[in-house]
Amino acid sequence: MIDKLEMFIALAQERHFGRAAKLCNVAQPSLSAAIMQLEEQLGVQLVFRGTRFQGLTPEGARVLEWARRIVGDARTMRDEMQSLRKGLSGNLRLGVIPTAMPIVSDLTSPFLFQHPNVKVTILARSSAEIMQGIEELTLDCGITYLDNEPLGRVTQVPLYSEFYCLFVGKNHPLAWEKHVTWADLAGLNLCLLTGDMQNRRIINQHLAEAGLDVLPNVESNSTIVLITHVLTGKWASILPRKLADLFSDSGTACAIPIIAPEAEHLVGLIAAHREPHTPLIAKLLDAARKLGRVKL
Repeated sequence: MIDKLEMFIALAQERHFGRAAKLCNVAQPSLSAAIMQLEEQLGVQLVFRGTRFQGLTPEGARVLEWARRIVGDARTMRDEMQSLRKGLSGNLRLGVIPTAMPIVSDLTSPFLFQHPNVKVTILARSSAEIMQGIEELTLDCGITYLDNEPLGRVTQVPLYSEFYCLFVGKNHPLAWEKHVTWADLAGLNLCLLTGDMQNRRIINQHLAEAGLDVLPNVESNSTIVLITHVLTGKWASILPRKLADLFSDSGTACAIPIIAPEAEHLVGLIAAHREPHTPLIAKLLDAARKLGRVKL
């Protein structure tokens, strides 16, 4: 039953029989047969079928919720038994908002040093993609904003508070100001993250509160793209202070605190609200609690 539920979850995720079969490392006929057997066992039709996948039936959508819960619990049990036999090991998939990338190693480095048989895969994701990945079991944990948009029912551990600065090249007219206000950003040639990023929505909110309607002519979902544009000397950006400081400390650019107001948003580690968590997730949450006490 568990194997069939995992195949059903993969099909709901990929929305394509061939891709789902590849994800599960089985032949497509085997996956199709497993879904049909699951339907027979449950006594309901789960999938609308035609020449291709046409979506889940209402019963299929409800079974998907149960499947994720059951498979998540089964994985937790399997991982816990494995850790009792061999010690902590396995692969932890961590989704991280781009602006939090500078602090990830503060969490993962001591964690991996303490648990050398664990592998961590770190993926840049938007806050919405992190929530979706945790719900769909494609991510184990995420680092995202805790206090700006609803998170739903998750376990959360605060890591640090994010503050904002104007990031400019060293020859920019504002480069040596001690601080600027949000209103001072009017008329600047800005490059910002794309609108699907929560950081951009936060910035738009603070700019709007200052009476500004900014339309940047460079947008990207990569902070590196923003930084390299600023380093040309032709653009400015609004970045979290921790990220901007990585480059301003070298003297190639300047990070100027933005005040009036000095906006603050909380960033932390989240995981699906499940008791018990897998041993891997539980240990990472413990490491986050220790780090959060230092960072906050």
